[in-house]
Amino acid sequence: MDFSAFFPFWDQLQNDERTALEATAFKRHFRKGSILHRGNDECTGLLLVCSGQIRAFTSSPEGKEITLYRLLERDVCLMSASCIINSISFDITLAAEKDTEVIILSADVYKKIMQKSALLANFTNELMASRFSDVMWLIEQIMWKSFDKRLAAFLIEESNIEESTTLKITHETIGNHLGSPREVVTRMLKYFADENLVTLSRGTVTLKDPQTLSKLAY
Repeated sequence: MDFSAFFPFWDQLQNDERTALEATAFKRHFRKGSILHRGNDECTGLLLVCSGQIRAFTSSPEGKEITLYRLLERDVCLMSASCIINSISFDITLAAEKDTEVIILSADVYKKIMQKSALLANFTNELMASRFSDVMWLIEQIMWKSFDKRLAAFLIEESNIEESTTLKITHETIGNHLGSPREVVTRMLKYFADENLVTLSRGTVTLKDPQTLSKLAY
């Protein structure tokens, strides 16, 4: 396992620290749609994404979902090991959006090394700050941005991730990402279609005018 792909300072850690982390590490494969981590009652461990794509989201008691951020290849997920950080809990679910392979590190071992390694502690703090920044950005979008702009931004982001202007995605899935009812998504996509920005077919949204969508989004 090449941990330097995830930890740029890997070679600067002490030999016993690297050995301890390597000894607890194991790989797991998750099929598309599988749940990797659910809620703040679990401490799954630190996840290192080798391949695939993971969606981090939160749900209301009524089952309404909203995507907080995505994890792609070489990303590190700390939220699945929230027990590392005292007095903070995260009610976040992680689901595989594609077939995904991860390396899982023991939260207990990671925490012990973090307490004596400034390199690992600084990395962890930066990672946590980055995730909180993602969530704060999302809150700002919800509070201050109209839904047409949020939807346009999502379509552009999805197109960039998939490297395609044809997106195999349902209106319900888009609604889950954006925290909006499917009916609202359908109405806005219909408006986009009427404006020749997208074309719609069953389970597919094709971006006809990505440039105008980008201008609308940003």
